[in-house]
Amino acid sequence: MIAVLALVLLALSVGGWAGNRGGSTAAPRDTPTMFSNPVHQGDTPDPQAIRVGETWYLVHTNNGGQNVPMLTSSDLVSWSPAGDALPNLPSWADTGRTWAPEIIALAPTRYLLYYTAADRTSGLECIGRAVATEPQGPYRDDSPAPLICPTHEGGAIDPSPYRDSDGTLWLLWKNDGNAIGADTWLTSQRLSDDGLRLVGEPHHLLKQTKAWEGPLVEGPFFWRHDGRLFLFFAANTYDRSSYAEGYAVCDDPTGPCVDAPENPILRSNAVATGPGHASMIEYAGQTWLLYHAWQPGREGKADPGRQLWLDRVTWDGGRPQVHGPTAALQPRPVPAAPAP
Repeated sequence: MIAVLALVLLALSVGGWAGNRGGSTAAPRDTPTMFSNPVHQGDTPDPQAIRVGETWYLVHTNNGGQNVPMLTSSDLVSWSPAGDALPNLPSWADTGRTWAPEIIALAPTRYLLYYTAADRTSGLECIGRAVATEPQGPYRDDSPAPLICPTHEGGAIDPSPYRDSDGTLWLLWKNDGNAIGADTWLTSQRLSDDGLRLVGEPHHLLKQTKAWEGPLVEGPFFWRHDGRLFLFFAANTYDRSSYAEGYAVCDDPTGPCVDAPENPILRSNAVATGPGHASMIEYAGQTWLLYHAWQPGREGKADPGRQLWLDRVTWDGGRPQVHGPTAALQPRPVPAAPAP
């Protein structure tokens, strides 16, 4: 009997992230060594997480009356609410449209939060930055105006900070062109060492040109693997099944960047609809993708909204392979056992 159970668990662990990409519509139960998606049942749009000590700190788009809701976890699977990371918006911003926040650690007692908010003057979405001494905040933005607010391009959303291998800081974002019937560019620009100012000139990296991208690209982030710089991004309309995740390969943070021919690498299937606006993490020698997705047939519905999903990423010939969306049991992300 024990041998049979072991074989069943082994089959699940393999199928969970490799052989069950489409997934089963059944709802398996988590175990001490296995987990299943979604890892957070509540509305968790546009997730991004960092690890400080033994704790993961995740922020996401506003809901529940909070500007920047935060979740914490010790294992990436069980998440607990941790309050509002940005309880007070600056004087230039109105509440209700605080989107796609991301955090970067610059020092043990210095953390920066970049976020999108409604600019009171223009009425457009624009980008701000806030500072805290601890990863959970509270973050404070004392700026009299947004950090980025290109009104001629429809505003700006989805900021993503990145420290490159040479130590330089960069910020990625998307101009909100689809709000005014214009192109949506993914743009990068160098940040000052303290992360508070943009320096140099902005660089347009990529816009919507492929059929799968539909009217827009958004949610960009940089990731280096084996020395190559990858630009991941979401595309198409966020509340439809056509929403998906892809990537490009860039020469450096200023471009040029070339779309991957196999895009999209994460798309709707039988268990999840509209997966995207992802962030990537490295843990225990493995790469994982955090992203949001709708329940099939409930795209655009407030309840339960865009839930939090976690799936493995492997690298095949230097190309990322996302093993998801999957709702089957798969091995939990746990640190490797120490060598004897």
